[in-house]
This record gives sequence, C-alpha cells and structure tokens, in this order.
Amino acid sequence: MSNATIFGYSIQAEHSNEGLDVRLAARPGEAPGIEYLDVRVCAKSPLRPRPITLRWEYPALEAHHRTGATAPTQLCGMGRPRVRAGAAQNAPVYCMFNYAGVNRMTFALADAINTSELSAQHAEETARLTCRIELFLDPAPPLTEYRTVVRFDTRPIRYEDALGAVSDWWAAMPEYAPAPVPEHARLPMYSTWYSYHLDIAPEAIENECRLAKALGMESVIVDDGWQTEVKYRGYAWCGDWEPAPGKFPDLRAHVDRVHALGMKYLLWFSVPFVGVHAKAYARFQGKFLDPDPEGKRQWFVLDPRFPEVREYLIGIYERALREYGLDGFKLDFVDCFTAREQTRDAFGEGRDHASVTEAADRLLTDVIARLRAIQPDVMIEFRQPYIGPAMRKYGNMFRVGDEPNHAAGNRVGSMLLRALSGRTAVHSDMVMWHYDDTVESAAMQLLHALFTVPQISVRLGEIPKSHVAMIRRYLAFWREHRDVLLDGKIRPLQPQHAYPAVYGETATKVAAAAYANGFVPLPAIGERALLLVNGTFERRVAFELPNAIGERRVRIWNCTGDLLRDQRRRFAAGLHRLPIPPAGTAAIEA
Repeated sequence: MSNATIFGYSIQAEHSNEGLDVRLAARPGEAPGIEYLDVRVCAKSPLRPRPITLRWEYPALEAHHRTGATAPTQLCGMGRPRVRAGAAQNAPVYCMFNYAGVNRMTFALADAINTSELSAQHAEETARLTCRIELFLDPAPPLTEYRTVVRFDTRPIRYEDALGAVSDWWAAMPEYAPAPVPEHARLPMYSTWYSYHLDIAPEAIENECRLAKALGMESVIVDDGWQTEVKYRGYAWCGDWEPAPGKFPDLRAHVDRVHALGMKYLLWFSVPFVGVHAKAYARFQGKFLDPDPEGKRQWFVLDPRFPEVREYLIGIYERALREYGLDGFKLDFVDCFTAREQTRDAFGEGRDHASVTEAADRLLTDVIARLRAIQPDVMIEFRQPYIGPAMRKYGNMFRVGDEPNHAAGNRVGSMLLRALSGRTAVHSDMVMWHYDDTVESAAMQLLHALFTVPQISVRLGEIPKSHVAMIRRYLAFWREHRDVLLDGKIRPLQPQHAYPAVYGETATKVAAAAYANGFVPLPAIGERALLLVNGTFERRVAFELPNAIGERRVRIWNCTGDLLRDQRRRFAAGLHRLPIPPAGTAAIEA
C-alpha cells in the first residue's frame, strides 16, 4: 500500500490489483490551505485495473454539511453521502462546510472522465469521517500508466468560493476547455415540453413564438414529439430522427417561419435511445449497452464504444443543422451512457474503446467540434445531472433538472449549477404553473430561478392576462438587471436550509432575494444600487445594512409591474423593512 500526508492527514491507497503499483505524492498548492495529491498508477505490462480507493480519516470539527455537484446539501452525520461522477454525469467534487457556510475541506479529482465516487462516512465511535475517493469503478482498458491529481482546499472561505475555485481549476485544463457561449444562450427561452409534451404542431409552436417574442423571449426549444405521431410518453419511436410527416410535413419551412418572427430554434434529441419501432433498431442489433433477450423492452441505449454508433449520431445532428436550419440542440439523456451489467466487460468485436465513459467523451467531443465547424455559435443544452467539467467542453447551456411547478427545486438546483459552471450559461428548468393559480403564486416559479436564464413553458395564449403581465414585467426586470443576476458574484446563503436568501453583486449593483422568512443580510452597499425581490408570501422584506447608505430613492412594484411607492428615505446602518408585496420588487438608488 502507498500513502502520503495532506494537511497532516495520512492518505492511503488500497486495492487488490496484483502487479499494479500505486504511488502517492503530496505537494504544496498555490496558496496556504491548498495542497495537491499526485496519483500515479503503473504496471510493468498492460493490466486492467480493478477499483482503487484513496482513504483518509477527517475529524468532524465544524464539518456540519456537505454538498456536491448535483446532490442536495446533506448532513455530514450518519450514512455515507456520496458523489458518483464520470464523463456524462455529475462532477467529481465534495465540499464539507460549517453552519456559517465556511469551507472546512473541499476535495476534487482532476479525472472527470472515468467513473469515480467521492464520499465521507461518519464513525459513531470517533466522530470522524472516513473520506474516500474511489477510482476505476467501471471497466477500463489495460494500462501501464495512469496519472491524476486530487486538489484539497481547507481555506476558511465561503463554500461557494471553494467550489468556484475547483471549477476554475478544471476550466484551466486544456482537456476541459469550456465551449464558447453564444449570446442567445444567455437570453430567455420558450420551451414546448411542459406546455405541450408530445402534442405539438407547427402552428401551435409558431403562435407561442409570436407571443413569446413580444414578452422578451428570444429562442424556442422544441422538445419531444416532433419525431413521432404518438402523443404518449416513451422512447419506442426514437432513433431515426425524422420529422413525423403528420405533424411536421416540412420542418425546414416551419423553422424558417420561426426565424422570421425573430426567434432562434433548438430541437430535442434523446441521444442514446433507439426504440423498437425505429429502422435503426434492426441496424444496431448487438450494439446496445442494455440488450433484452426476453424482448420486454421498448427502447435501448446505444453503445458509444462502436465507431459506427458515434458516426451515426453525429451525422444525424450535422444533417439536422444543415437541412432544418437549426440554431441549437437539446441533447438529452447522455447520462445513460454508463456501463451496464450485461455489457460492461465486453471489449473488441468492433469496439474501439474499452471504456463506456471514454467513448461517451469521444462522442460528445466530436459532436461539438463538428457542429461548430458548420455553425460556430451553435447552442447545446444539457441538464442536471449531466453537468461538470467534461460537459462544459461539449455544451454551453446547463439546465436545472426537471422541477415542474416546483419553485424551491429550481432554486436549489440553480445554486448548485451556478457554483460550478463558471461562464457556461445556467438555465432554469422550464417554469410552469396551474393557470388558475394566483398571479403571485405563479410568479414564484420565476423568482426562485432569478439567478439563471429563464425558460418558460406555459401556453401563453391560454394563461390569464395578469399572468401575461407578470411574465412581461419579470422578463423586463431580468433583462435590465442581467448584469448582476446572471453575471454578478453570487452569494447563496445557508445551503443547509435550501438557500433562504441569495444575493449577487457587481461594482454598481447588489440584487438580493428573500426566499424563506423575508429577511436578507447584505454586504456593504456603498454607492451601489440595491434591488430587493420578495420570493415569499410575507408582505414585507427585512434586510440588514452593515453601513449607512444615506438618503435614497425607493421604488416598489408588484409582480405585474404596477408602481406602488416612489419616495425618498434615509437608511442608517442596521435593520430595515420595506412593504414589498409577495413576488414584488424594489429598487433603492441614489
């Protein structure tokens, strides 16, 4: 066994690989509180590695909570909270912090391609955490040498800053250089998924686009249903990716009409799936990750280890980009490219990769390269949990995982994405609500996704006029203050309580949202403008100023944009409250 010492903790490498040597070496980082562990695996002759575990004991001193790339924040108590990551799922990072949101230890793995697991398990006898990084959890090709690095950060900084530093560390690696982000990827979008599901048609989409454009949306994402005549869910008709003639007799003409309205057009594809009703089903027999000898399945996951599979998929997207005049793609379910029990150990026989994750990386790397060769500003959307450093090089839009009519879920998911996504555009899950709901309640779906690019998925011609006014007001507010909401330095407070308050700041603005009891602690404001958002049903927002800001103009609006108050008021240091109505906003300016 090999070991090394990081911050006084002995890290051991454990494995059962005969003929394989694991060497660990610690080295100092670029600042006090940062250290690196170099991991080298070597063998005299090619050897397929079995799992290797890096293990150390960490005293649970003010290590109250942990968070990863997509998992909700959990207690660092009983159980074994873990993050499983690979090329197309999650990110290999694990952050432990205290009740004040201060980092205690964040560790991250440089290898974001091969499947790994990061965890910490609490021991009752000692109140210590057994931390683990497990490598080679999925079959890997024979090797004579493998190298990776683990980054440790124990600086007493905000947990989101520790995660942001990991994101920057990955982004600086040439193998994870993030894809460029087109401007339209940073502007509001309309989605057909929750509003129509599979019951879509060109006329309905074009009408929604006409209404959406007038409200401030700049792109439409046409989701599942364009490739099949059926209107019930499932993927048995996926795989050929030809427009359903009864729904879309001329997809290019339809896309051209949407473009004429001033909207960009993105189209959905479930990347790995081939259904039993597709012509591709017979073509790719023997090239699925999940074969079903009993014939009970309706769709299957293609095996990206076959070069003809990768070429088939890339060719579909190239053809769609050229023939239909698309502006981007929603590439779905790429996290299904994982090793399966039936085929995990299958090598050769036409496969040019032994590892499923390596093959998925090859596929997605080639997808973005070849699409950008045709259209440099192509938009590619992925959603949680397939986010992370590898995914940033394939796509330029990361969306919160499915949270229909769940404002809090959108809030939590968006904060986790913002912490690790750098300049990649972070989008809300498509917001939707019951059309009979109050306008204030409907507005909560948008306000809880305030610090992301909004996606909206309601039938704009069927919602009440007050809801239309609310959307118009919200999108105007968001676009006016996008500089701070999307590009500002974000501070998501108290993740252990699902972020009851969040604020962002730039050199000229501070934007703060209250999501729990209507209270927001603020940084020093100085001469900057202060925006307040009431994401609660309280009829006021309370906030604390660390310093006096003097006399300011105060304006308060309700959620449909009616100006309720315009007055001047003096603000000393300390606690204040403003009568901001539920889902309302306020601006405090010089």
